[in-house]
This record gives sequence, C-alpha cells and structure tokens, in this order.
Amino acid sequence: MRQLDIYKIADEAKLNPFHGLVLFWCSLIIIFDGYDLAVAGIAMPAIMKDMGVNSTQAGFMASSALFGMMFGAIFLGTLADRVGRRWVISICIVLFSVFTAAAGLTQDPVVFGVMRFLAGLGIGGVMPNIVAEMTEYAPRRMRATLVTLMFSGYSVGGILAAFLGKAMLVNFGWQSVFYAALAPIVLVPFIFMSLPESMSFLHQAGRFDELKAIVARLDRTYSPSATDHFVLPERDRSGKAPVHHLFSEKRSFSTIMLWLASFMCLFMVYALSTWLTKLMASAGYNLGSAMTFVMVLNLGAMIGAVGGGWLADRFNIKYVLIFMYLLAALSITLLGRPLPLELLFVVVGLAGASTIGTQIVNNAFVGQFYPAAARSTGLGWALGVGRGGAIIAPILIGVLVGMSLPLEMNFVAIAIPGLLAAIAISLVNSKLSAAISNSSISSEVRDDIVMEKGSA
Repeated sequence: MRQLDIYKIADEAKLNPFHGLVLFWCSLIIIFDGYDLAVAGIAMPAIMKDMGVNSTQAGFMASSALFGMMFGAIFLGTLADRVGRRWVISICIVLFSVFTAAAGLTQDPVVFGVMRFLAGLGIGGVMPNIVAEMTEYAPRRMRATLVTLMFSGYSVGGILAAFLGKAMLVNFGWQSVFYAALAPIVLVPFIFMSLPESMSFLHQAGRFDELKAIVARLDRTYSPSATDHFVLPERDRSGKAPVHHLFSEKRSFSTIMLWLASFMCLFMVYALSTWLTKLMASAGYNLGSAMTFVMVLNLGAMIGAVGGGWLADRFNIKYVLIFMYLLAALSITLLGRPLPLELLFVVVGLAGASTIGTQIVNNAFVGQFYPAAARSTGLGWALGVGRGGAIIAPILIGVLVGMSLPLEMNFVAIAIPGLLAAIAISLVNSKLSAAISNSSISSEVRDDIVMEKGSA
C-alpha cells in the first residue's frame, strides 16, 4: 500500500497543461468579477443623470455592492470549505452575472442598490475561492507568481469595463454595459465540469476516485492503484469548523494583523478609485476623462501584481509586501505634490501597482498562510473585514475633501493606511504559515506545534 501526501505532490509538481487549465478558468472568472465591480463606477454619471439622483444617493447606490462583497466574502468563502469550491464558485458567477444585468433593468435607485448588493455577494464570494483554488494547485516554487498572474485578471476586467463604457454608453445607454455582464452565465456548466474540486474537500468527503484522477493530472508519472492511501497534515483532517483554524496553532494575532492589512489596503484602493479624479482636477491638472485614470491605475495594478508575485517567489513574500505597502504610502503622498504631467502618470501607475497590485499579493500571502481546509475561510474573512475599509474610505475622504484642506493633506490621509498595513504585515508570524510548516525545511516549527498540542 502506498501512502501519498497530496500536498507534497502538488507542491513539487512540474508545470503542465492541468495547471494551465486551472489558471485559465480562474483568470477568466476574475476578469468577469472585475468587470462587474467596475461597471457601476464607469456608468455612474449617466445613471445619476438618467435617474435624477444626487451625489449622496449615488454614493449609496455604489456602496451597496461593497456591502454585498463583505458578506459574500465571509459567508461564501466559509461555505466553500463545507460544500466544495466548484458549487460555490458556480453560484457566485450566477449571482454577479444575473443581478448585475438586473440592475440595468431598473429605474429606481433603491431597487438598483438591492440588485447591486445581491451582485456584490457573488463578486465578493468568488474572490477567496478562486485564490484558494489557484493556491492549492500551483507548484510551490511559482505559487505567488501564478496566483498574482491570475488575480491580475481583476484589473483586466476594470480596463474592459472602461473600453466598453467608451464604446457603448453614448450609443446604447448605460444599461447596455450592465446587460453585457450576463454573458458569463453560459460558461457556468463548462466551469463546473472543468474546474477541479479542492483536494482536501474530496479527501474529507471520501471521494478518492476523483482525488486519484486529479493527482494523476498533477503528476504525469503517477499511476492510480486501488491500494493507494492519501494523507493530509493533521490540521487539514480536523473535523472542527474551518473558522477554528484561523485562531489555532498560535495564529490568532497574525490573523488579526492580516485582517488589518487588508482593511488598510482596500481603504487606499477605494479612496483612490473614488476621489483621485476630483482631487487632481482641484489641483489644476487637465488629465482628460476619468476613463484614463481607470486605465492607468489598472495597468499599474497588473504590473504590480505580476511583478510582486515574481518577487514573492524569489524572496520572502512578507518582506515584499512590506516594501510594496511602503511604496504605496510614498507614491500616494507624491500625488499631492506639483509634478509634470508625464511624471504624474508614472506616479499614478505606481499608486495602482502598490495598492491594487499589493492587495493581490496580500491575497496570495493569506492563501499560503492558512491550511488548505480553511484556505477559502481565511481568505474570505480577510477580504470581508477588508471590505470595511472599502466602505469607509469614500465617505471619510469625502468629508476631508468637503473641508477644503490643502491637497497634500488629502493624499497624506490616503497614504497613512499604507504605513499601518506595512506595520501589520511586519507583525505577522510567517513561521506559522501552512506553506512553510508543510515543507521539509520547517520541521522545528512542526515540532513546536506538536509539543504545544501535547501540553494542552
């Protein structure tokens, strides 16, 4: 009888078409997800004019999706560790596709907000599950690169929304860009059939034939046998609720720090997304339409995500994150200084790379920190708590803008969370990371955990 460690097989697997399939579907789903989130911001000026709403009402309409994302990330991320990722991912795609399209059918601000809230459940719920999926199957030596490459699809979705907005809003009305969000629904059956289920879920459910088929695709040299016995680390065999893993094995403080970092990073992301155009216009810069800002920010985010992932696979991901958060604080602060137009575009790109891009690298770090049995839960809670920053940022910075403070002070207020996030990440005990504790180089960490359990 052979005893096979399924995570060791995944960690040491050579890159092959199976990994390409997982990367393709996860990236495509994230592109759809990014489009659905960005589309409301692209169309909001036309929506305000058509529905006759003021800026306060428009703010509520825009933030309703963020509330949905907060609940979706927490509850649907946790649900996936109980019923399987494929089901939850498929449900999320249906939610954000159907209800984004439904928002285009309404002329009532309240109904629009409800539709966006329901769409937000899917938008927020799919993120932790897709990151967990890519993290589980990516080889260890290039895990951060593949996760951040996949998640850069989020920025592609934002750019796609900007391009379609330019092409369709004038000719077909704001509703058209919402109707386009229904397209992914036709892919749900193919995604459900093609996307592999979580190995830890299959193991716990006793679906060993499916597990053997996945292992054979991960490792082309593996030949399934009826006597094969798959093993998981003890933490992944636990029958306790997945949320328990977030605070077990000395992870409590680090979990709180990861939540704080996500909160601060999403604060910066949504503060910039909401107020950058207004602040720069007040500074006297003529940078063209808001579409240009969306594209520059998202292009910078793609470079930051992929570049950050590449660095994280070659250096300690914790220190890469600290550097990126400090870069965010510096670049955002520089936005408040008088700069030549060309240099300003560079700094805006850096701000996108070190805020949106850093959040993507942060997701990769969170995904590696927790054991597979609680990976979706850990990501879901980190993103869910982080959504609090996304909700608060537009309101708080809006109050500061209304106080007519000097331009530099507004950007300093947006930059301070970058420093706080860097401090939070520096306090995370990366020795407790599941990715490290499952490896052969950290036997002393595993011994400490075993001793702690034995004395409990």
